[in-house]
Amino acid sequence: MTRNAAHAMFDTDEASRALGIELVEAADGRAVATMKVTETMVNGHDIAHGGYVFLLADTAFALACNTHGPVTVAAGAEISFVAAGKLGDHLVATAAERTRYGRNGIYDVTVHRETPGGPEVVAEFRGRSRVIEKNRETQ
Repeated sequence: MTRNAAHAMFDTDEASRALGIELVEAADGRAVATMKVTETMVNGHDIAHGGYVFLLADTAFALACNTHGPVTVAAGAEISFVAAGKLGDHLVATAAERTRYGRNGIYDVTVHRETPGGPEVVAEFRGRSRVIEKNRETQ
């Protein structure tokens, strides 16, 4: 796997890695990250807390928008929950760049769970990015 600025960023992302989020791939405005829903991630309805689903999507978004080199952060984001995540689900967040203009960008992230019948969408996320610094070292 060719390293880029997104990999360097993830190496120091203690919040995401502490939750078991794994970087699968990140290149050219795209990224894939995964997370298993654990007992500490379910809410009082016995479903995945939306904040954790948002965090997974936000991590994939951050990885995708940082593949180009400059340090890029979220300017805003929204999420639509389509189905409830469940304890033990292996969630996959796939982020894709839609457009970049000036120092801004728009990225879509689909979060799905893997099921025997194929992927089932759990959430759709749209993030807006903003470049704040020059290129990050990829180490």
